[in-house]
Amino acid sequence: MTPTAAPKPSAEPLEGRTPDVPHLAAADGTVVVYSDIGCPWATLALHHLRRAIRRAEAPLAIDHRAFPLELFNSRPTPKEILDPEVAAVAEREPALGWTGWQAPPSTYPDTTLPAMEAVQAAKDPRIGGLEGSDQLDEALRAAFYTESRCVSVHSELIAVARRCSLVDSDALDDALRSGTYRRALFTQWEVSATDAVRGSPHLFLTDGTNYHNPGIAFDWPDGEPRPVIHAYQPGVWDRLVTLAVTAR
Repeated sequence: MTPTAAPKPSAEPLEGRTPDVPHLAAADGTVVVYSDIGCPWATLALHHLRRAIRRAEAPLAIDHRAFPLELFNSRPTPKEILDPEVAAVAEREPALGWTGWQAPPSTYPDTTLPAMEAVQAAKDPRIGGLEGSDQLDEALRAAFYTESRCVSVHSELIAVARRCSLVDSDALDDALRSGTYRRALFTQWEVSATDAVRGSPHLFLTDGTNYHNPGIAFDWPDGEPRPVIHAYQPGVWDRLVTLAVTAR
């Protein structure tokens, strides 16, 4: 695969580091990422993480863990909250190709749990392993943010999976029908609810060092129609990948 052009290196401190959490350390050769597919900030982070891994040709796999916002909030994330966040991210990073939701509002996803369950199921080596799981996660996020597809629906999940060369979509279909991996989703939610995991996204390296939403800083002041991004440093992702490769 042709490496992508590197962003300007950042000399700023790698913001977002939180206290080391050894019991959540990633396995060798992996980066653990807690996130929600419906979180634009996590999707931006994964965009940069994947590009940095490819540029470095690093021997790293992404191990996805669920940070299910709707279980924390006891409701779906409202479209009127997500739309301004998507717009803010899309303006800052046009390479994502996001255009906002283009399909009828009635088809907007009311849950991302099935999509996150599919990503967990795809980790099974008989279905896709970590590489297949990450390929499916990337494809599902693209289906939601760039194609306006309802990733709440089983048939859409399988249709997206069929486009993933590393995923056995028939085996995934069977796994989702049986609900085998729903328990993993709720177990990860329970871990996410501890103080060790700060939000979506939160990355963990093999030595227990970890970073919550690195490379960006924003808030949403009262009266503003959407979040205000105060700092954006995509160059930190190349440094983070170097740390991930050398962490032991």
